[in-house]
Amino acid sequence: MNAPATRTYEHCRQWVKDGHQVTVVTCAPNHPQGRVYEGYRNRLYQQETRDGINVIRVWTFVTANEGFFKRTLNYVSYMCSAVIGSLLSSKADIVLSTSPQFFNGLAGYIVSRLMRIPWVLEIRDLWPESIVAVGAIRNPSVIKLLEWVERFAYQKADRIVPVTDSFKTYMLNKGIEASKIAVVKNGVDLDQYTPLDGVNSLAEDLGVRGKFVVSYFGTHGMAHHLETIFQAARRLSHSKNIVFLMVGDGAERQALVQMRDKMALDNVMMLDQQPKSRMRELWALSNVSLVLLKKSDLFKTVIPSKIFESLAMAKPIILGVEGESAELIQAAQAGICIQPEQADELAACVLELSENPELCRQLGKNGRKYVIEHFDRTVLARKLTSVIETVGLGSSLQEDEMPISVR
Repeated sequence: MNAPATRTYEHCRQWVKDGHQVTVVTCAPNHPQGRVYEGYRNRLYQQETRDGINVIRVWTFVTANEGFFKRTLNYVSYMCSAVIGSLLSSKADIVLSTSPQFFNGLAGYIVSRLMRIPWVLEIRDLWPESIVAVGAIRNPSVIKLLEWVERFAYQKADRIVPVTDSFKTYMLNKGIEASKIAVVKNGVDLDQYTPLDGVNSLAEDLGVRGKFVVSYFGTHGMAHHLETIFQAARRLSHSKNIVFLMVGDGAERQALVQMRDKMALDNVMMLDQQPKSRMRELWALSNVSLVLLKKSDLFKTVIPSKIFESLAMAKPIILGVEGESAELIQAAQAGICIQPEQADELAACVLELSENPELCRQLGKNGRKYVIEHFDRTVLARKLTSVIETVGLGSSLQEDEMPISVR
């Protein structure tokens, strides 16, 4: 249901199509509420095959996507179970671990040493910097310990794969050799995310037909400062044709629902997390996509994955993120950039776009063209394959020398 799982699944699916044998070691699906999905159980060990991918699911301490201590227990339990699950699987040539934080990632280090195979570490978030930035941890001793784990992982990995150029710069400043780092950015499945024409039945069901729908899809978490949407909605309450639609879940969702109700915002609609099968319809009824984060120097280094889905669906973006994300939107000419946490700017941009449908169409068209040219998931999956293969061959090719095709 989330961006990390989508990236992993779409990469693995493509690798299988290209003739590779792929095993994924993961947990029972439960994100973000900490309830195991119907049809699954939190067992010690279970296997299934999906799209040719061998999936091993191991036991973890299941908890909701909130609370630092419980989430850490979840990650540590996964690290231990994943090592055992990996050793019970067939022999591998390479182990790749993808890290929202390093207890997950370090499972790959342990497996690589026990199996005596190379280790590729994928970095999707800088950690612990990301949780420090949102105030999730403040204890200096804990932060110092986690920073030591971070340095250890960077030093021990045979190759590091960050998802942004800014992450690479950060690692270089940590003293990591450039030859160890290969950026493979996020992208989108262009077959799944294609624009839909016409008004769909969901617009009727939600009562937004004929409205100008401003949508936020994704995590409702500490990093996103979604209060900005409410403040902008209050400023636009007189514009009866404008509706804000928020879809997703996360640690802050219940507090946000209460805030919305307390502010009596009739122009803000909030839906629970939706299945992927419904997302194209939700994108289709949207006129504008919002991508927002808190104001923080750290967030200048990230590119939220929802940007690529917005571009693919030909939806103009109002971006409240500084740094590399803003550079991407400006290069694509696919939206309007505002300062993070600035409700006045957000309200003004929404009003401008609501009054200029031709500008919306042009920005959307630009975005679709740009994502096709630069962020096709198939191309990126094959680029990551090339990184993995060069590690297996003991090569130290620079990133711009790596071939895109698998063979």
